[in-house]
Amino acid sequence: MPKIWKIALLMMAFLLALSIHHANAGPSQEVEDALNFYHYGNKGAVKLDLNYRWENVNEDKKFDPETKLPLKKQPDTANANTARLRLGLLSPKIFDIQGYAEFEGNWAMQHDFNSLRNGKTQFSTVADPEKAELNQLWLAFTGIPDTVIKGGRQRIKLDDDRYIGNVSWRQMEHTYDAVFLTHNNQQIFGLEVNAGFIGNLQTITSTTENLDAPILNVSYKVGDYGKLIGYGYWLDYTEKEYFEKSSETYGLRFTNWQKPGDTTPITDNLGVVYTAEWARQQDYGHGKTAYEVDRYNFMGGMTAWNVTLMGAVEQLNGKGKNKTFDTPLGTNHAFQGWADLFLNTPDNGIRDVFGTAHVLLDRGNLVLTGVFHDFTDDTGNIHYGDEWDFQALWKFGKHYSVLAKYANYNADRFGTDTQKIWVQGNISF
Repeated sequence: MPKIWKIALLMMAFLLALSIHHANAGPSQEVEDALNFYHYGNKGAVKLDLNYRWENVNEDKKFDPETKLPLKKQPDTANANTARLRLGLLSPKIFDIQGYAEFEGNWAMQHDFNSLRNGKTQFSTVADPEKAELNQLWLAFTGIPDTVIKGGRQRIKLDDDRYIGNVSWRQMEHTYDAVFLTHNNQQIFGLEVNAGFIGNLQTITSTTENLDAPILNVSYKVGDYGKLIGYGYWLDYTEKEYFEKSSETYGLRFTNWQKPGDTTPITDNLGVVYTAEWARQQDYGHGKTAYEVDRYNFMGGMTAWNVTLMGAVEQLNGKGKNKTFDTPLGTNHAFQGWADLFLNTPDNGIRDVFGTAHVLLDRGNLVLTGVFHDFTDDTGNIHYGDEWDFQALWKFGKHYSVLAKYANYNADRFGTDTQKIWVQGNISF
């Protein structure tokens, strides 16, 4: 049987199993109850997250980065058929202390892709290596009102994950060896303070990067109009091969949008969404190259009867090699196109002008998304290319979801023509 049919049958079987299992809510609740346990009224739980994905990557017109000439042999089409399991144990809270330990493992059922760890460079890249690791191990103290202090390996997500995130799209995620404090006081303008120190990064390819990184993010709610956020991130990579990733970033952000459905209402059926953000980045710590660049991020749109239309521009400036605005700890897949041509900012910077449409169906459980991107350098004079992205995400109650996703990047003067297709199913308790 051809491999493509094996993949298709596995996907169909998995999605069918999800649908049948969800058809009766009783078993789901029984599983949830069985995974929870209590100690003197304090809740602990076994956490389980299973994510199956088929990812197909097809590239064309790829160039040699040194000669700038087309490669004699283009990359072979990648087919990654993977299943990732996270299994965790959350303790009950005892004397205001709670702990969590989580294992993460990714199984490659098909190996026709370059995982960045398997040496199969003849294929296009799908950065989901077959690895197993300790994903989280932390203790949290909640004895101070409105405050959580957490120490150990942990997941950290701030704002829209542009600067600090867990790269949740990949099978293996970013987690951080860190001490992190969150203070949330709703009585003082909805004040929220996130502050901490990151010592190590556990990457999506199951490697470790060492850094000394104080981070600070402070926000407060401005009535029903949105959040005003100020932030500073000081990333100092302490290993020679990563020195040039070091940077100091500070900025301001005002937004009322976080996910489809968020809006500031005008009438019962109409609302507006908006974001305005500016940041400056410069050399810091072990970084050897002096530079100073800016980032601009503006978005405006309207929601009407569960349809949201948005127009936006995000610009990351660049002044040459190692002089670009970069976000090495961010969930960069969510920005500047899902084909991932711009995970690292080009030397001439990037301006991404894009439009997005979200449609919510089935009481918000089914979200359809379409995006068109037009990419240039930060002056608008060099046209890099354009991209169409489409996604359908359907959630079944609390624990199940299926997803279909497509990205098509058409290169002009940057990168490679790239098409990506994903089909995914998830069970999470």
